[in-house]
Amino acid sequence: MDLLLILTYAALCIAIFKIFNIPLNKWTVPTAVLGGVILVGTLILLMNYNHPYTTQGGQVFVTTPIVPGVRGKVIEVPVEPNTLIKKGEVLFKIDPTPFEAQVALQQAALAEAQQTVLGLEASYKAAQATTAKAIAERNRTRAQFERYDKGFRRGAFTAADVDNRRQFYRSAEATLEAAQAEERRAKLAYESEIMGENTTVAKVQAALVQAEFNLAETVVYAPTDGYVTQVQLRPGMMAVPIPLRPVMTFINQEEKYYIGAFRQNSLLRLEPGFEADFIFRALPGKTFKGKVIEVLPAIGENQVQAAGMLYGSDLLLRQGRPLIKLKVTDDLSPYHLPLGTSVEIAVYSDSFEHVSVMRKVLIRMKSWQNYLFLDH
Repeated sequence: MDLLLILTYAALCIAIFKIFNIPLNKWTVPTAVLGGVILVGTLILLMNYNHPYTTQGGQVFVTTPIVPGVRGKVIEVPVEPNTLIKKGEVLFKIDPTPFEAQVALQQAALAEAQQTVLGLEASYKAAQATTAKAIAERNRTRAQFERYDKGFRRGAFTAADVDNRRQFYRSAEATLEAAQAEERRAKLAYESEIMGENTTVAKVQAALVQAEFNLAETVVYAPTDGYVTQVQLRPGMMAVPIPLRPVMTFINQEEKYYIGAFRQNSLLRLEPGFEADFIFRALPGKTFKGKVIEVLPAIGENQVQAAGMLYGSDLLLRQGRPLIKLKVTDDLSPYHLPLGTSVEIAVYSDSFEHVSVMRKVLIRMKSWQNYLFLDH
């Protein structure tokens, strides 16, 4: 663009010199040259600051690493790579046999634990019957003791007979207290079981829930709408729940955005809503319109984290570029560009809008230059 401006200015100067018959001397020629430098330089500087441009841009997209929840042998991989699927469709299956066995084992253990409810109920009723029997025996021995005590006062019984009946009565009282304590214990155990507070049943139920969860994890589903690519998983392989070893990568089907890294000099001319032009190396000779979505609020190069070391001045030498999130508003679907395609971006601010024509011409010229490359 600068060459085009220089040539245009040179043509204007020649025309002016010819039309007005201006002599070529030590005053006119330097004046024309200096005027050209000032004019062209001013236009370029205004364009660079108010309508920033970057070659460091590209499309970003979110992927989900698919890691199985359980360890097992893969028996089926029904998913088709590079084909759009819906959330909840099956990606692959793990052999469920050991997990089904574990569920059956825990179900049996739960049934066994629940059988204790009937046993505790029977124990409680037996304790009630024992208490009732002890009450009856206590009442009988007390009545005999009282009768013998009255007879002793009248001389009908001896003191030994009264003392003997007193001992029977006290023994019956002790038996009743023991029966009542046993009834309270049986009642507490039975009511705790009925209210679901039995620790054995609770443990078995928790183990059953875990076993059912592990069984459900043998079938891995798509987390969202999207697709998988580069599928190397095959039946017979061992899937292991290790976070750093996903078995496939799922690409989420969501609105895609572009990120551009601009110079910090132009931050005041980068605001949401500003129009932008995009050019792709894959699509030479074409430009696409878009707009700025947001300016990301942090620059990654200068982040710090808690660590057992002090930071030096070298931390400040990393002059990072702010990242700008943008969106292409033109339709790109006919071109079938792969995700992650690199892009060059020009943003047009609302300052010195007439100078933006230079940037628009430049970026279109840059797009045509993408036809020129040598690979040999």
